[in-house]
Order: sequence, then structure tokens, then C-alpha cells
Amino acid sequence: MRDAGVQSGLTFAVGAFALWGLIPIYFKIVEQVSPLEVLAHRVFWSSLLLICFLSFRHKLKGILEIIKSPRILGWLVLSSLFIAGNWLCFIWGVTNDRILETSLGYYINPLISVFFGYCFLGERLTRYQMLAVFIAAAAVSMQMFLLGKLPWVAFVLALCFGFYGLIRKRINVDATSGLAIETLLLMPPAAFYFLWLMGNNLHAFRFSDPDTSLLLALSGFVTTIPLVLFNMAAQKLPLTVLGIMQYLAPSISFLVGVTIYNEPLGVVQMATFALIWLALVIFTLDGLFRHKRQRERLEVPHAE
Repeated sequence: MRDAGVQSGLTFAVGAFALWGLIPIYFKIVEQVSPLEVLAHRVFWSSLLLICFLSFRHKLKGILEIIKSPRILGWLVLSSLFIAGNWLCFIWGVTNDRILETSLGYYINPLISVFFGYCFLGERLTRYQMLAVFIAAAAVSMQMFLLGKLPWVAFVLALCFGFYGLIRKRINVDATSGLAIETLLLMPPAAFYFLWLMGNNLHAFRFSDPDTSLLLALSGFVTTIPLVLFNMAAQKLPLTVLGIMQYLAPSISFLVGVTIYNEPLGVVQMATFALIWLALVIFTLDGLFRHKRQRERLEVPHAE
């Protein structure tokens, strides 16, 4: 039974990360719509879908309990701004032919999160984690020096998601309920933006263009389904396994950018990715070895 649970967990995880990796294709299809309007639709339709999902799971009361705490609600207001910034930057990057740079951002993100844990939570870094962070910093610095520009899309994505993860770690709210509240908090500005677009006849969601309208409505599914699959996987798999599998998403995005959309991959960019991959191998192996040692210590029988 346990093996069946692990197998289903792996299936859910592969589904979640594969969908996250393929998501640039969706945003490329709707690239004729402004990134800000796509973001507003992502907020609106995700809110509706998440509320329906939580209602089906009988978890709406949990949302009411969460928003009764001014402290938690305040943190969620801040986290909603970071996730909105992450989404907007990602949509802009994809629609402006920077899929490779977005994948770089999500490769860097775990290292940023470790660094934030060291800076803000007092977590200690192992020597190998410090080496991984140093190699990643060297890789980005090399690209800046040789190309003369900062890969700012990658940095904004990694920093926004790093701060988002830091806040969510502090408040300990489950992913689905937290995202539902965050999207509901973003609903008022999204609604005002829709009204402004319609008032100026700039909206892309029209009955005269059903294809685009349907695609925009599907943004809720694009956002929510991978998250639901991830939550189901997290209930069945160890965090170490999920931590390794998270690199599947940017790897798929990397392949999508190179093979489907023919984004340029020069020597400098390839060297940057190679160093980032090296840093991630060191980071991942260090985590696996530490987890193995910890498990072995727990399994050693105590003396009578």
C-alpha cells in the first residue's frame, strides 16, 4: 500500500512539474493580449476555481479562520504582491522571447531560498550549500560581465518567489487556501483594471473573439491544476524527492524555449546554465547525503 502511495505521488508530481514546465506554450498562444490583462484574468479565473475546489473539499471554513487573524492576513497581502509580481514578470518574459531566462530564474530560486533562510531565518549553510550559492553567483556575474547586461527577468522571478516562499514559511498556511486568499485579495485591482479596459475599449475578452476569450478563461485551470497536483504529491512523497523533482519544470521550459521557439543559446548562456546545473547538483547531493545521515541516526537502536 505504501508503494502504491509513493507511485501515485510520483505521478502527481510529474504531472504538476510537467504542466509548470509547459506553461510557456500557453502564454505564447495568448501573447497578443497584454501581460497585465493576462495577469488579471489569471487572478479572476483562479479565484473562482480555487473557491469551487475548496468548497468541494469542505475547506471554505478554513479560509474564514485564516482571515480572522490580522497578522496572517497582513502577511498574505504582502505575499499576494510578490506572487503577482512573479506571475507578471513570467508572462512578460515568455511573451517577449525570454523563456530561457525564465527557466534560469526557477533554477536559481532554490539557491535564493537557501540564502534567504541564512539571512532572515538564521538557518546555517553547509560548506557545500555555500559553494553552490557561490557558483551560481559567479555564473550570473560572468554573464553580466561578458554580455554587459543583467538577466533581470531571471532575478525578478527568483527574488519574488524567494520572498514569497519566505513569507509563506513564516505563516504556515496550506498552499491552496493561501493562494485562494491571495487571489481574492488581488481581485479588486483586477476588477478595476477590467473596468478601465472596457471603458477604453481595450479589452481582449470579447464575444466577437471566442477563441481568445476561451483561452483567457482557461488561465484559471493553467494556474490551479498544477498546484492541486503538487499538493496531492506533497501528501505522499518526502520533501527531498519533491525538492529534486522541482528541477523538472525549468528543464522542460528550457527545452521548450530552445526546441519549439528557437530562442538563441550562445556560448555565454550555455556556460551560465552549465554552472547553474553544477551548483544544483552540489546542492541536491548535499541535501540527499544529509537526509540519509539523519535517517540512519534515527534508525540506530538506542542502548537499553
